[in-house]
Amino acid sequence: MEGTADLRTELRQQVIQEVDRLRDRLVQVSKTIHSNAELGLQEYKSSELLAAELEKNGFVVERKVAGMDTAFKATFKGKQDGPTIALLAEYDALPEIGHACGHNLIATIALGAGLALSKVMPKLNGSVVVLGTPDEEGSGGKVTMIESGIFKDVDAAMIVHPSNRTQVVADELAISSVEIKFKGKAVHASSTPEKGINALDAVIQTFNGINALRQHVRSDVRIHGIITDGGKRPNIVPEAAAASFYVRAADRRYKDKILRRVKKCAQGAAAATGAKLEFIVRPRALDDMKNNMTMAKLFEKNLRVLGEKVQAPDPKAGKGSTDMGNVSYAVPSIHPSIAIGPKKLAGHSREFAEASISERGHEAMLVAAKATALTSVDLFSDEALMNKVKREFAKRP
Repeated sequence: MEGTADLRTELRQQVIQEVDRLRDRLVQVSKTIHSNAELGLQEYKSSELLAAELEKNGFVVERKVAGMDTAFKATFKGKQDGPTIALLAEYDALPEIGHACGHNLIATIALGAGLALSKVMPKLNGSVVVLGTPDEEGSGGKVTMIESGIFKDVDAAMIVHPSNRTQVVADELAISSVEIKFKGKAVHASSTPEKGINALDAVIQTFNGINALRQHVRSDVRIHGIITDGGKRPNIVPEAAAASFYVRAADRRYKDKILRRVKKCAQGAAAATGAKLEFIVRPRALDDMKNNMTMAKLFEKNLRVLGEKVQAPDPKAGKGSTDMGNVSYAVPSIHPSIAIGPKKLAGHSREFAEASISERGHEAMLVAAKATALTSVDLFSDEALMNKVKREFAKRP
């Protein structure tokens, strides 16, 4: 046992040193991805840059996995069979404001941790896999990868997101996207309005119904929408009208319940106006995040070893949604965040895009890469710890 502990200490020190050695290259890769901001499923330069870097360092790289041109799977095997730990990279940008979610840092955190681990895997059992996951901001590429079996043999998954605070527990909401369409009857709005059926009235009544619904749901619920079609001209009773909504809640079961109530609002509007309803739930729903607390506590311990201050989740903080939630339902997962700027720094802003390429941002990237690599070494080298992770996952609600 003493020899095992000594080896673990040696390997932990080695991955820290390796990330430090890679510093300049990781910063360069981050800056390149940042300056070549690419939208989801169009991240050709970013994905190839990462895949080539991993391949050059001994990873076996499969490109265009799960039917997506910009997805990849890079594998580095240890000395014998053992657990498979997946480190997830994102690299899609936002329209007009570029990497205002800091995915250039997410990508290089996974890259740095993966490269550091490749130097110690010959002394460990198992495999480290770096997964290139496209279009987190749009269709949710990780969901496609789950459906394609990419996570079938994964024992644990990690991704680290830049933020305005450092914490190890992600509080993300389950989300469904809905398109609501109404079909009415067009007539002249002034001369014969009594002969028409106003589809726009049905949309407006749907909004009114949802506004009333908001008084009678849990505080974690978010329902927000826009009118996507409100008619053609004021002198024509709208024959067609439509709206698009996002429905979110802290867990997918309650989210699905609220989704059914939103549908009843639309059905009531259709009945009140005489319009015909088409209620379309888009197939790609995102789940809430099921944090594996065994992994989260281990990651927190490693952050503290590295001198990083870790904060508890802020119950008043705003919450979003991510396809990492779906991964957490498939395999034991964590989605820590690391501070790259002050508390006032807001995601999806131009200021966040600047922070994601700042010196502080790159220092945080290095700390996160080290913590990810350290946590992986701990799991690879301690079978009992990995089994504890799996038992917790098996007991999840």
